[in-house]
Amino acid sequence: MAAGLSTAAILKPYNLVQPPIPLSKPTTSLFFNPLRCFHHSTILRVRPRRRMSGFTVCVLTEDSKEIKTVEQEQEQVIPQAVSAGVAEKLARKKSQRFTYLVAAVMSSFGITSMAVFAVYYRFSWQMEGGDVPWSEMLGTFSLSVGAAVAMEFWARWAHRALWHASLWHMHESHHRPREGPFELNDVFAIINAVPAIALLSYGIFHKGLVPGLCFGAGLGITVFGMAYMFVHDGLVHKRFPVGPIANVPYFRRVAAAHQLHHSDKFNGAPYGLFLGPKEVEEVGGLEELEKEISRRIRSGS
Repeated sequence: MAAGLSTAAILKPYNLVQPPIPLSKPTTSLFFNPLRCFHHSTILRVRPRRRMSGFTVCVLTEDSKEIKTVEQEQEQVIPQAVSAGVAEKLARKKSQRFTYLVAAVMSSFGITSMAVFAVYYRFSWQMEGGDVPWSEMLGTFSLSVGAAVAMEFWARWAHRALWHASLWHMHESHHRPREGPFELNDVFAIINAVPAIALLSYGIFHKGLVPGLCFGAGLGITVFGMAYMFVHDGLVHKRFPVGPIANVPYFRRVAAAHQLHHSDKFNGAPYGLFLGPKEVEEVGGLEELEKEISRRIRSGS
């Protein structure tokens, strides 16, 4: 049985002075009365009072049944509140992922369809006369690959020199917990899509080597943007499911390297995405990269 013990010290003065001894009234029959002589000097002199302290112990007992009842009520209320909060958070996160998934699928389907249609239309239009413009076609495909690779180096430079510098007020939303399906940093994807659309449009409606090169550049930027969205947004930050992409060993290394960027262990490196593991190796973070890969494998992410 649980019991509470409390003590209280109650000070009570005690008067230790004895009452004066009653004396008989001196008589006048004696010539020398000693009591009269020493009445004020010796016998009736009263010593100063002494105060002594005492204490009283009070014992208060509490019923253990009442304590157990309160504890049980608290144990029942707290888990219910926590579980409700967790359920609400999971539901909100699920809704956000679904919203972004719909946006990603629609944009991917739309961009892919337009890119395929643009490629088919351009080359079918070029071959209408019977002569195949091999130089133009070779230039288009070569620049498509070159533009896709160049975008990795452009993204690395812009990430370090712009997004983490003068444009940090926009990119900062990507380094903070996201509230909602979208973030301000998504504007950069729209900005990169503008030159791609312009180059593709110019290449579709004009013949010749230069329009062919412009079409290839726009196509390469588009391919890089699609790959970036699936690996960066889907695989690394899990804004939507990516399926078997997560099981590709190289993409797992890419995701782990980008996670080190968010941990800020190497002064923000790597700033690139697809060549991120190479950047980590250059700054001496290969051991940390392997640890992050192992952690992601254990967590199943």
